[in-house]
Amino acid sequence: MLKSMFRAALAIGLTTLLCLPAYAGRSCEDKPPNPQSVSRGLTLAERTRSALDASGASVVLLARSGQDLSKYGLRYSHLGWAYKGANGQWLIVHKLNTCGSADASIYRQGLGEFFLDDPFRFETAWVVPTTDLQTRLLPLLQDNAKVATLHTKAYSIVSYVWATRYQQSNQWALELLAQAMDADIRSREQAQAWLRYKNYQPSVLRIDALTRLGGRISSANVAFDDHPNEKRFSDRIETVTVDSMFTWMSASRLGTAPMTLRL
Repeated sequence: MLKSMFRAALAIGLTTLLCLPAYAGRSCEDKPPNPQSVSRGLTLAERTRSALDASGASVVLLARSGQDLSKYGLRYSHLGWAYKGANGQWLIVHKLNTCGSADASIYRQGLGEFFLDDPFRFETAWVVPTTDLQTRLLPLLQDNAKVATLHTKAYSIVSYVWATRYQQSNQWALELLAQAMDADIRSREQAQAWLRYKNYQPSVLRIDALTRLGGRISSANVAFDDHPNEKRFSDRIETVTVDSMFTWMSASRLGTAPMTLRL
């Protein structure tokens, strides 16, 4: 049964660039594939492909629910830029953390693999950027060198929105948007300055000192030392989230309101 499912997955794209176990916005638990989860993941991928085709878009910002973040008031945990290739296949370019490490890399995957990554909830949402933004993003997403221009290997899942010591997955996607909108941007500092000017507002997570200490000790991919002391010690962790990006893109008229699909 699993063999037939994975043959079906190839039709909607399994194109991982690297082979190391990689995670973003999901559990780091290594467990064998569950036939029911595989089936639901492939169904979600196929329905998403149909919906994206019907949208007429060439690029969308696509999110998934890999973890339960409801205690922080968040619905989605991870996103990437999805684009339609010349052969009609949808591919997602996104940043993934190597499990058990403080490093991350940029990956290109098909929809099948994106949704086979052990989601907490079989649900996706996407924003369709303006036609101008799609036109600017598409050549970046197709170029391996350009798409990594603002990438920082050092990873923290709660990296500070206005710092460059670490970079989490959603932060990379946001800074890439800035790069697409302003061809003069050559650094993360410049991208962040553009985002401040455009009034991007990060999510503020309330994380107390005991939780911060436990996370830092137990997880290599959690660090708080890039946050300003006055914010960190008042339990204000300001970071880039899917929800904040969706809200800002709609408010700034850089994209549509989010569209949702769930099983």
